[in-house]
Amino acid sequence: MIKHIVMWRLHDFADNKTKSENAKLLKNMFSDLPSRIERIRFMEVGINLYQTGSASDVVLYSGFDSIEHLRSYQNHPANQKMARFLNLVRSEKRVVDYEV
Repeated sequence: MIKHIVMWRLHDFADNKTKSENAKLLKNMFSDLPSRIERIRFMEVGINLYQTGSASDVVLYSGFDSIEHLRSYQNHPANQKMARFLNLVRSEKRVVDYEV
């Protein structure tokens, strides 16, 4: 299994919304993806509760049966739409993909 973890820091204000509004919007947008992309084995999105200098604002934790399934998810039009939105609202991104 491949675990895919992504963390984002969001701009304080972007796309006419606050950081908090965009974080909630991201969580809702991601919640729709497993029903649209069958290769997703599981997906969880969290919004950070405690702001510190080293904290990210939103985290994605997901799993896939293979690296090919992860790549298929990443290239899926529904995920590409998410990526375009994220490019507007994020200031930083960190990614870790690993096999278990």
